[in-house]
Amino acid sequence: GFTKSFPKNGEFICPSSGKPCSCGEDEVHNCEGSAGGATHGEHSPVSYNEIDGSLYKEKELIFPPELVLRNNLPLKLHGFGGIRWFRPLKLESLLDLKSLYPASKLVVGNTEVGIEVNFKNAQYPVLVSATHVPELNVLRIKENGLEIGSSVRLSGLQEVLREVIEEREVHETSSCRAISEQLKWFAGKQVKNVASVGGNICTVA
Repeated sequence: GFTKSFPKNGEFICPSSGKPCSCGEDEVHNCEGSAGGATHGEHSPVSYNEIDGSLYKEKELIFPPELVLRNNLPLKLHGFGGIRWFRPLKLESLLDLKSLYPASKLVVGNTEVGIEVNFKNAQYPVLVSATHVPELNVLRIKENGLEIGSSVRLSGLQEVLREVIEEREVHETSSCRAISEQLKWFAGKQVKNVASVGGNICTVA
């Protein structure tokens, strides 16, 4: 069973979605209609996806819309032991920070720095994240090759390589096939989702 909830305007609140619907009028009290596209009485189904308005046939967790729509901001954080962490949004700002802190460490996925700090006793008092600089995230298929930014994630590169291999002639994609084959055996998917091309070149990974 379920507990009926009627606000002041008299509308029934669905116990599954928490939104107004008319499923309380059904004898079976089945709320699937509110998500599957059916219309009950005078009420239309309520979308579970507030981003594009599509209806989900099954109730499932979605990525919070507030985070999808949130604007990125430059960050400056202070951590334990005087560590400072910056996240610029422009290439010019990144270069200014590197000029101001020459010994700072540029990071993207931070996978290698974690190992260096935990197992090699490395110290990085200033960290600069290059994850949100547009020029460093470029990944374009061009007529004469690929344009790959240093902050491009390995998983993203892997997807583009597959696309190129499928669309181009064999003699044009020998390098792409070699890199794609290597990436199959490189770490797990969760690491490839954050590890960058430039970071792995710098660390000779």
